[in-house]
Amino acid sequence: MAIIEMAQVSGLALLRGNERNPMLTSSYGLGEVMLNALDRGARRIILGIGGSATNDCGMGMLSALGYMFYDAEGEVLEPSGEAMCRVASIDSSVADPRLCECEIVVASDVDNPLYGKQGAAWVYAQQKGATHTMIDALDEGMRRFSEVVGGEYHMAAGAGAAGGVGYALIAFCGARLMPGIELILDIVQFDKLLDRCALVVTGEGRIDRQTLMGKTPAGVLAYAERRGVPVIALGGSVEWCEELRTSGFEHIYEATPEGMSLVEAMQKATAQQNICHAAMRIAREWLSLHS
Repeated sequence: MAIIEMAQVSGLALLRGNERNPMLTSSYGLGEVMLNALDRGARRIILGIGGSATNDCGMGMLSALGYMFYDAEGEVLEPSGEAMCRVASIDSSVADPRLCECEIVVASDVDNPLYGKQGAAWVYAQQKGATHTMIDALDEGMRRFSEVVGGEYHMAAGAGAAGGVGYALIAFCGARLMPGIELILDIVQFDKLLDRCALVVTGEGRIDRQTLMGKTPAGVLAYAERRGVPVIALGGSVEWCEELRTSGFEHIYEATPEGMSLVEAMQKATAQQNICHAAMRIAREWLSLHS
């Protein structure tokens, strides 16, 4: 099994601000890493595709895997967001045959379709450096690209993830997209771990309304609730709202003492101390109620 994180290969954080341009960037490096995994014998590939710097419909990744792309004049296209807009035909005859032997699972919390107002370009391309003119061009290019490919893959939930890499993985590689937390809990066999648990403690840096929108604590809570195991959440900070109060958590704790600045709380030694103190409080209160 190979586990690949796209953000470490074709990620936005790898670029300086003036380098961000989804008309120029491509997902080629992701395809190269997948090839390396195949060469090493991996036949189950798990991909995390958040944080990408690309909007090329997966053209770069597919190029690295052997697919050939041509414009209307029959000229070979080198992968990029701009080139994706000019794809007129695709040759799969020399694509790596080992892809047919693979199970590819994609971790993505994005459910956007490929194109349209809720699609990859309109929702995410601006943060990757696109102007409004670029967004229009990329969105239209993705629509045309999907027409060349055929089928209804563009409507699949998550097709718009990573600038269309989700689409390419579904349409060309038969990949299965899963919410990230569901995938991780499946890998660690969380259901089996719950067999030995009287209590689950989960958490994240900041617990607020968004916590319940598919983030780790919400996923852990959903699994544990089905098994009747109580869940306590611990956050570096907590922004209370009605949704949290009725969410089902047994209790929600805040690790950072009142009045401590974020800068101080983010210091490693301070954060460790705060978590230790919060853990002792959780243990003390839990044992007092269940001893």
